[in-house]
Formats: sequence, C-alpha cells, structure tokens
Amino acid sequence: MAGVSLQCGDCGTLLRSVEEAQEHAELTKHSNFSESTEAVLNLVCSSCGKPCRSKTESELHTKRTGHTEFTDKTLEAVKPISLEVAKGDADMEEADGASSSNQPEGNVSLEDAVNWAVEHEDDADIEEMPKVPVNRKTEAPSLSPEEVKIKAQELRERARKKKEEEDKRMEREREKERIRVSKELLEAKRIEEENERKRLLAFRKAEKEEERRAREKIRQKLEEDKAERRRKLGLPPVDPDSAKPSTPVVEEKKSSLPVRPATKADHMRDCLRSLKQNHKDDEAKVKTAFNTLLTYVKNAAVNPNEEKFRKIRLTNATFQARVGALKGGVEFLELCGFEKVEGGEFLFLPRDKVDMAVLSSAGTELNSAINNPFFGVL
Repeated sequence: MAGVSLQCGDCGTLLRSVEEAQEHAELTKHSNFSESTEAVLNLVCSSCGKPCRSKTESELHTKRTGHTEFTDKTLEAVKPISLEVAKGDADMEEADGASSSNQPEGNVSLEDAVNWAVEHEDDADIEEMPKVPVNRKTEAPSLSPEEVKIKAQELRERARKKKEEEDKRMEREREKERIRVSKELLEAKRIEEENERKRLLAFRKAEKEEERRAREKIRQKLEEDKAERRRKLGLPPVDPDSAKPSTPVVEEKKSSLPVRPATKADHMRDCLRSLKQNHKDDEAKVKTAFNTLLTYVKNAAVNPNEEKFRKIRLTNATFQARVGALKGGVEFLELCGFEKVEGGEFLFLPRDKVDMAVLSSAGTELNSAINNPFFGVL
C-alpha cells in the first residue's frame, strides 16, 4: 500500500504533506521522517465543524465547548502522498527556458524589456541602445537605461516586500501552532495534577480518621486507668452526670440513614490491627510482616497471569518466620482471595478470583498500617 502520510521518527506525529513536514521540522528541529500507511486522523465536530487531528485534541475540544459528537472523515481525505516536485511546475520552467532560447533578439512588450534589463543589468554593454531588427514593429516605446533601472528596482522592492510578508505569515502560523501545542500540554498537566491532588486528599482524610480513632481509644484507656486508680484508693467513682466536661458537648444529630455494613477493607484493617496488638512488644517483627504482606499483594496485582506470584508454600521457613507464625497474617491473605489447597500445604489465588479492587484496598490498608504511627495503638 502506498504511503498516505509522513511520520516523524522522533515524536511519531503524522503529517499530511511535505509542506507540513517542513513546518514541523522548523518548529521542533526534528529531521527524521518516513512514509507511513497510517492516515492522519480527521475528526470533525458535528456541532461547530472544527477538525481535530487526534483523540487528545477532540477531548480538549469537548472540555472547552461541551461538544461530544464527532464525525470520522479520515478516509474521505486519504490520498497517496507525493514526495516529488509537481511536474507541472517543472514543465512550465522548461517551456519558459525553451521559449526564451527560441525568442529572437529584442523584446516583444514593455514587461519583456524590463525583465531583460533586470537580468542583464550587470552586462558591460547595458548602456548601449538595444538592436531591433529592421522589419520588426515595436509595440511599445523603448525605455532609457535609467528608466529600466528604476523599473527593475521597483520590481526587486516589490519582490522583497512580498517575501517579507510571506515570512511574517509563516511566523504567525508557527506561533499559533506553538501556542496550541503548549495549551494542550498545560491542560493535560493540569488534569493529571488535579487527579493526583484528589488522591492525596482522600489518603490524608483516611489517615486523619485513623488518627482520630486512635486518640479516642487512648482517651478511653486513660479514663479507665483513672477510674481503676480511684477504685484502688478507695475513692468513689466519678459520676459522669455530675462531671463537667472540659469542652462543650455538642449533641449529635440522629441520622435516619442505615448503618453501613462492614466492608472487606474494614475486615482487613481489623486483621492488621489485631496482628499489631498481639505482637506489640516486637515492632520490628510487625513491620517485617506488614512489608512481606505488601510484597505478596503487589506481586499478585502486577503479575496476575504468573502463577508463581499467586502461590505461597505455608511450610516455607521464611514465610513462617515473617507471616505464618504471626496471628492474623494468613487471615489477611485469605481476605485478599488466597485459598488453602493441596491439603493446606499452599495458599493459592486462582486467576479468575484475582480482584484488582480488593488487592488495591489491601495495599492501601498495608501502607496505612506501615506509615501511620497511631495504627493499632490499642
């Protein structure tokens, strides 16, 4: 199949013509181009008719205008790309050269005379009168050398101005393209930063909630210790109704919403909290267990098709030392989907039961347990 576009080997951009490739090279300094059989995408907005050359451009157009309907007209504009100079222009140049070589000495019109003067202004005999055949009639009065030079200067000045205008137009087009590309990159970066900000806010909110619960448990423990000391000293217990609260009590509004049932993430959190409380005297062992569990979960999520990452030997000495011997370690893996197989010798996570959402929740809970200093205090 003949090439229908040019592809930039440096950035992969598809271009419709040699002219677009030249403009792209001037803007980006890329010089590696090759023919491609992939057509340049042409999505036309059904509402305003704006053409979009990529999915990203159409998505940005939708965000700016709210237009969502696009018509794919890629195949309508597909045609083989030409890498040669148009033959019509070459033939015209050859014809002009042939006609000028066959043209008899002298000029037919005023324009021919001016063109001849421009081409021969550096000749030594430019000041001499041109020789015209006797039998030839002149159609226009001849110009003096001074007039010819003035006319030639005017033509050169006109050509210079035209070239300057063309250069300015091309510069404006290149600037517009640079601005468009910059806006697309800034918009994509803004969207990515906004998503990252939302993820961080959700994570921090979960951490704060965990810290609040830990502080509340510590407060309750202090109250219990205080009551126990009063009992040992023979003092009467403090009447909660007569005790003045240090902070104003805000009456909680009763909600008519149903109580949310415990989720699998809640069970995972309880399992990790129980593991830490059962082994609170050995922080290093607890941290090793959490990191080992995180490794198992991450390997299963990243390599779901590899069976070796979904199978754990329960009798393995390293596994027993880090996780198996600690109460709550195996239970956590079972909450992630692992099942005991082959007579209880292995923990295995079947491929059809790999749930990315569950593994993601498990990773979140493990990260919180590792990084939150208040996790499982009580």
